[in-house]
Amino acid sequence: MTIIHFSIEYDAINRQNIFTNGDTVRGRIIVEVLKETRINSLTLIAKAKGEAHSSNEDSSFSVYEKYYTIRRQLLEEARQDGNVFITRGRHIFPFSFKIPDREMPSSFKCALCKIVHKLKAELKQPLKLRKKAETHFKFVSKPTMDISGHMVPWYGCSQTNVKFFGSGTVTMDVYTDRIAYKQGETLTVRAEIQNHSTRSVTPTLKFYLKENSFGNGLQSIVVKKILQMESKAVAASSKDTVMKKIPIPRRLPPSILNSCIFRLEYELKVNDTRSMLTWGHCSYFLFLVSGSILCNE
Repeated sequence: MTIIHFSIEYDAINRQNIFTNGDTVRGRIIVEVLKETRINSLTLIAKAKGEAHSSNEDSSFSVYEKYYTIRRQLLEEARQDGNVFITRGRHIFPFSFKIPDREMPSSFKCALCKIVHKLKAELKQPLKLRKKAETHFKFVSKPTMDISGHMVPWYGCSQTNVKFFGSGTVTMDVYTDRIAYKQGETLTVRAEIQNHSTRSVTPTLKFYLKENSFGNGLQSIVVKKILQMESKAVAASSKDTVMKKIPIPRRLPPSILNSCIFRLEYELKVNDTRSMLTWGHCSYFLFLVSGSILCNE
């Protein structure tokens, strides 16, 4: 075997090693040979694609989405017969390409979906199997919409009739300082509760992550509870204001709202788990790119 090492690597663009739309990726393909070796071609392939599928047998599907494919031939000095001879030793072939500056989802992987951005190297030799090497890089998409309208306070209200172990109504007005948030920030929720019923209610805040894949007219959903916070009880025939601060974990991925086959979103629900009352819910979509945030309703 004349080729003893074949690999591809890229340079980090920032401390987080995260790329975004319009960035230039620079790197190199490394080939090490024991003796003079003939090569037909050396190709760089940059590719981004998504794959989503169902999580249950009743609605089975698999769908794909391609975002870009870029090819670069790195042996510019090839002779007319298409062959290049490289001498014994280690050879470095640098490359660079620009990530398309258009809308596409961020890198992500879960049980329902995989969105990957990767680099692949292919080396062809006469009468031999093609050699391949690849590596993935993390891509986080830029905001694709104006978020100024989502940096204002949010308000929602609901009224529920008490039917279990009591009677009357419960009315709740919910306020937040804004809709859009970044990972690591604190979501402040204020709920004004008017309990015109014969029993007490205990407001509970639940923060969920929802993964949705869809294709061929079918849909598959996985819901994960991130955290739950219970507030003090509001006595029967009384009113009270409940304040809660919810820390948004830094480990959470940004929302994915710009894919045709997959959607990642966050939902905050407020209800009374003890009496099975549901006063309504509000959803918050987090998206972080280089300190910017994106949200959607």
